[in-house]
Amino acid sequence: MLRHAIAPSRRFTKASHDVVRHARLTSDAKILLLAVQGLPEECASQPLSEHARKLGITGRAYQKSKELLVAHGYVHEWREQGERGRWVTEQLLSNVPLTPEAAAVLRQGRSEEPPSVPKPTVGAPAARVAGHQLPVDEEQEKNYPHPPSEAEAEVVVGGGAEPAPEAGLGPEAGLSPEAAEGERVLLSLRHVRRELYLGVKEARGLAELAARWLLRGVSAGELRRVLTSELPCDGVRSAVGFLRYRLMHKMPPELPVEAAPPPAETRPGVRELITCTASGEEEPHVFRPVTDETECGPCRRQAAWQLWERQRALTEAEPDPLPWRERFTRLGVSGSEE
Repeated sequence: MLRHAIAPSRRFTKASHDVVRHARLTSDAKILLLAVQGLPEECASQPLSEHARKLGITGRAYQKSKELLVAHGYVHEWREQGERGRWVTEQLLSNVPLTPEAAAVLRQGRSEEPPSVPKPTVGAPAARVAGHQLPVDEEQEKNYPHPPSEAEAEVVVGGGAEPAPEAGLGPEAGLSPEAAEGERVLLSLRHVRRELYLGVKEARGLAELAARWLLRGVSAGELRRVLTSELPCDGVRSAVGFLRYRLMHKMPPELPVEAAPPPAETRPGVRELITCTASGEEEPHVFRPVTDETECGPCRRQAAWQLWERQRALTEAEPDPLPWRERFTRLGVSGSEE
């Protein structure tokens, strides 16, 4: 028996002649546009690249198709930064070309739709049950999968004012540079090991112990490595107690005290002026001695020059020495006479 059945209308996609007969769109761009056009609303959260990957359009073919769709107004993108600093890309695809202004109007109209009415809770209302709830302080370390890096002030929803921070809990308020650095290291441990999460007050109480490590020559990176390595196998029950114990019992020895440098030699004082002994009584003059000399520099140079001239005169007065031949002749004569 032969049977021919026509599929329901949901199995078909209406293609516009403007898209099918578009002269500048490639076949991949047309297939991608028609395929996304026929998808249900549940698939609207997926990016355009994911739909292209399912159709086998990847790499340069996808980039070319997307460029053509964007250039002719079929695809529009907006990239903006969210509340937590992450960048989000929102895409709008239409089966007719749209200008950027028209696409922005459609986007705003969709975002300004009123929220749907929530479905009522199943069952009749019941009275509130008291008890069977642990205090907040006991479960604080387990209920923060992504703890904030800094203490944030609570904001009252509904137009209320923000509570003022407690006095003395500001960043590095009244702390020495080493204690402030130690507090920053302790607060950063939550990013390395989540079980070492510390509040601002708890880190402030351990800041002085951490400062003693830094004063003994340990860097901030070494201190962080010591506190986060070789943790207990069964986990850390109390981050404050564990860190206080490790800071106290693994503290490095104090640095040796360096000897004070010897005092600089004092320069001798300026000597008094004295009279030169070589000047005579007719033209006396004074000078400032350097050590224990009694004559000034010019007089000593003059005396040395005069001594050299006397020695030269005595040398010139001596007779010239005999030549060596005459000396040998005299020695020969004297030897024969003997």
